[in-house]
Amino acid sequence: MSKVIITAALTGSIHTPTMSPYLPVTPDQIAEEAVRACEAGAAVVHIHVRDPQTGRPVPDLELFREVVGKIKNRSRVVMCLSTGGGLGMTTEQRVAVVPAFEPELASFNSGSMNFAIFPLAEKIKEFQYPWEKAYLEGSEDNIFPNTFKTLREFCAIFSRHGTKPELEVYDTGMINNIAYLINKGYLQKPVYLQFVLGILGGIPAAVENLVFLYETARKAIGDFVWSVCAAGRNQLNMGAVALAMGGNARVGLEDALYAGRGKLAASNAEQVEKIVRIARELGFEPATPDEARQILGLKGYETVKC
Repeated sequence: MSKVIITAALTGSIHTPTMSPYLPVTPDQIAEEAVRACEAGAAVVHIHVRDPQTGRPVPDLELFREVVGKIKNRSRVVMCLSTGGGLGMTTEQRVAVVPAFEPELASFNSGSMNFAIFPLAEKIKEFQYPWEKAYLEGSEDNIFPNTFKTLREFCAIFSRHGTKPELEVYDTGMINNIAYLINKGYLQKPVYLQFVLGILGGIPAAVENLVFLYETARKAIGDFVWSVCAAGRNQLNMGAVALAMGGNARVGLEDALYAGRGKLAASNAEQVEKIVRIARELGFEPATPDEARQILGLKGYETVKC
């Protein structure tokens, strides 16, 4: 059987503690979720960190260090550290994880966009923490900045530390940005693309949009390895389409809090188990972490600092 890479995005910076009691917040909780997700079939875990007291997304390198160390002591899962960060973080804060930990893989956002999550606030009457409402509503006037200057600088930092970029593509124009970076020699092929669907401000989660992104990227870039994640209720169906098209899939509590209609997912592993079942029905087996390293051309588990 062909092998597919399943990624679990463990906690992210979109959902807030009020939305689910299962959202991992502390380093121990995030590390435990990583181990369980790997045991369920995830080869890669995508990592953000949060203030352990309030659950707010933060760029705290010591929290990253604790999470990375705890995971590395218990699992060989590939760690993909976030350089997307959270609302209000500077580009310097976001990219600091790459020189600090030299991860095998890190997210690389491929262009600027209106990254809007403010409609989530309308659904909640009472928040657990004071920061949550203002954080969500503030995204109505937020631009997620990834200029060509910072893209070039991020490329140099990633290259210097041997970290492969997971190129996040929220809309079609970002494919042109990636092609430009490749043509200028800032990015080296083969590249790894993650099509991110369903964020307000980006391309909607629809089959025809995924096919369009894939075909556009093939014309602009050539061959590449790719994966798909989708926000909310579209998580599993778009992941299934990606697998059927020959791609890989991401699930996790960063992208969706549910594991079925009206049923909160009790863990990232629960979502991983679902996408693994779908993959097997389609004739695929989940890649192990070491198989994912081979597919993506990663430098190796032992090189990650903590």
